[in-house]
Amino acid sequence: MKFVIVLACLAAVAFAAPAEVTVLRSDSEVGPESFSYASETSDGTKAEAQGQLKNVGTEQEAISVRGSFSFVADDGQTYTVNYVADENGFQPQGAHLPVAPEA
Repeated sequence: MKFVIVLACLAAVAFAAPAEVTVLRSDSEVGPESFSYASETSDGTKAEAQGQLKNVGTEQEAISVRGSFSFVADDGQTYTVNYVADENGFQPQGAHLPVAPEA
């Protein structure tokens, strides 16, 4: 479910892009228990992820995703987010993101 939310957010960003942006690269591979994709557009946006189904056939079955995306913001800076999305939730990391205090 979390993976679907992440993909929906990435799709929303892609569809909100100006019309003159072109796709430079789009690769994907989807299997019954894993997937990977990578894309790059002419405006500097990049995204990639790899996911794998864990604990197949058990009550603990879950998808684990590792990925990243980057974009050029209005300020000209390129921002990159690396993330893991798994049974522990969505865990983004990026130099521009605030860090929660350690518990």
